[in-house]
Amino acid sequence: MKRSLKAAAILFAALVLGGCNVKVNVNAPVNDPAPENKSGDIVILYTNDVHCGIDDSIGYAGLAAYKKEMEDAGNTVFLVDDGDEVQGGTIGTLTKGESIIRLMNDVAYDLAIPGNHDFDYGMDQFLKLTDEADYPYICANFMDLIKDEPVFKPYIIETIGNRKIAFVGATTPTTVTSSTPAYFQDEDGEFIYGFCQGPDGSVFYDSIQEAVDSAVSEGVDNVILIAHLGIAEDDSPYRSTDVIANTTGIDAVLDGHSHTDVAMDIVKNKDGEDVVLTQAGYKLAAIGKVVIGADGKITSELIKDYDKKDEKITADIAAEDEKFEEMLGKVVGSTDHDLMSTKEDGDTWLVRSSETNMADFVADAYRSVTGAEAAIINGGGVRANIKAGDITYGDLLSVNPFSNQLCIRRVKGQELADALEFGVSFAPDDFGGFLQVSGITFDVDLGVPSPVKLDSNKMFEGFASDERRVSNIMINGEPLEPDREYEVASIEYILFNQGNGFTMFTGDRADMGRCIEDIDALIEYMQSMNGKVSEDYADISGQGRIHIKQ
Repeated sequence: MKRSLKAAAILFAALVLGGCNVKVNVNAPVNDPAPENKSGDIVILYTNDVHCGIDDSIGYAGLAAYKKEMEDAGNTVFLVDDGDEVQGGTIGTLTKGESIIRLMNDVAYDLAIPGNHDFDYGMDQFLKLTDEADYPYICANFMDLIKDEPVFKPYIIETIGNRKIAFVGATTPTTVTSSTPAYFQDEDGEFIYGFCQGPDGSVFYDSIQEAVDSAVSEGVDNVILIAHLGIAEDDSPYRSTDVIANTTGIDAVLDGHSHTDVAMDIVKNKDGEDVVLTQAGYKLAAIGKVVIGADGKITSELIKDYDKKDEKITADIAAEDEKFEEMLGKVVGSTDHDLMSTKEDGDTWLVRSSETNMADFVADAYRSVTGAEAAIINGGGVRANIKAGDITYGDLLSVNPFSNQLCIRRVKGQELADALEFGVSFAPDDFGGFLQVSGITFDVDLGVPSPVKLDSNKMFEGFASDERRVSNIMINGEPLEPDREYEVASIEYILFNQGNGFTMFTGDRADMGRCIEDIDALIEYMQSMNGKVSEDYADISGQGRIHIKQ
C-alpha cells in the first residue's frame, strides 16, 4: 500500500458537471499533533522539469542530502515534484521512466503532479508509473472524459508541523499537443482524456477554483498550488500567472514547465491579494524551497551550487546507470564538428526557431534510411548537442530520446505547405513544432503576421487570411506542386499522431518494408558515411535549407 501522506482516512468522490466543473468532496486529513521536537519552520522542497537529470547539477543525491540537512535542523520537510521527471534522458528512455520512479521512491518524495512530457511513453505506461510510485499524484484538471471525473484527486490536505495545508495540482492544458494527442484519444480518434482546455482559459481556472474552494471549506491554514504551467508567452492563457490573476484562495504557486528561474515573485490574485510564485529552472540546477514561518509568512528561494551528496542515493543512481553503461558507451562514429541543437550555453534552443546542423543531420538520416522524397522533424524532437570527437550510442539516444517509430506518409503538396506554415507560426519565438527538413527548402518572412488559426487545444485549424509567411517551397530543387502527392518521412508523432498540433495530414501510410526507430536511423546513417559525419554538416547554422527574413 502506498504511503498515504499521513492521511489514514481519505474520502474521495468527484462530481463533475460539463467535464471540468469539478465538485470535490472532503480529502480528510488526520489531525496528528505536530511532533514535539519539531520547533523549526515548515519547509516545502520542490523540483520541476528534472527530465531524467538524476545526476546533473545537484542531482537526486544532492536533493536527498539537502532534505536531510533541513530535517536535522529541526524543520518539518515536505518534498514535491512539479512534473516532467521521467522523460528527457537516456535512462528514462531505456526504462520508459521506471528507473526515475524508483529513484524518486528512494529519495522519499511526498507528492507529485504530472507534467506534459510524463505522458510521452503512452497513457498505459504513465498510469503504470504513477501506480509504482510510493507517493500520490494529484491534479485538478486532468480529466477522464468518459467518467466525467478527475483521473487523480484534485487536491490533498496534510497536517505538516502545526499547520493544515492543502496541495492542489494543475497540469498545463497544452499537454494534449505538447505530448502526443493520440495518447489521449480512443481508437476512433475521440478524446477520452482532457485537461479542461478552452479558448480563454476560463474552464481551466474554474477547475482550479473549485478544488481550492473545496479545500478551503475544510478549514485549511494554507493552499499551495503545485503546477506545471510555466510563464512563457506561448503558454497563455494557461500560465501560472494567468491562474493566479483569475483565482482566489491560493497562497503560493510552485511552478514548472517553462524551465525558468524564479526565486520568489509576488503576483496579485483576482482580489488583489499577494501570491508567492516560484520555479526552479531545469534538470536540478536548483532546488526550490518554500518556507512557512511560525507567523505564517511564506517565502521562497532557490538553492543552487549545493555540493553535498547522500551516499545511499549516489549508490542507487550508480546501480541504475550500471545496467546500461556498456551499451550507452559504445562508440558508433565520430565528428570533427560540433553538432548543435542549442546555443553554447546549453539552455537556449536553436532548433525550435531556426535551422541547425544537428537538425539537418537528423532529417537527412530519416530521409536516407526510409528512401522517402523528403523528410521533416519537429525541432522539439531534436534534444541534444554532440561535441566534436567520438559519438556514442548514448549521444545519439540523447538526440532522439523518445523511441519514435519512423514512417512514410503520402502527403499532398498543399498539406506540406500548410505544415511548414504552421511550423513557423510562433517564430521568432521557440516552438517545438518548428519543422526541420531534408529534401526541402523554403523562405520565411517574419514581417508577415502568422495567418494560422488554432483550436482550443492549440492544434492547427486553418488560416485566418490568405497571407503566408512561407514561400518559394522547393522539393528536391523543384517547385512544390500543391496537388501532387509526395512521400514524406518523419516520426509517427508528427505524421499520424498529430503531435505538436499537426492535424493537416490525410494521406495513406506508405509501405517501408520494415520497422525502424529514430535512434536506429541515426546509427544507420552514420554507417552509410563510414562512421564519420560528413563535412556537409560543418556549419552550425546548417546548409541553408530554411531562409528566414526578420
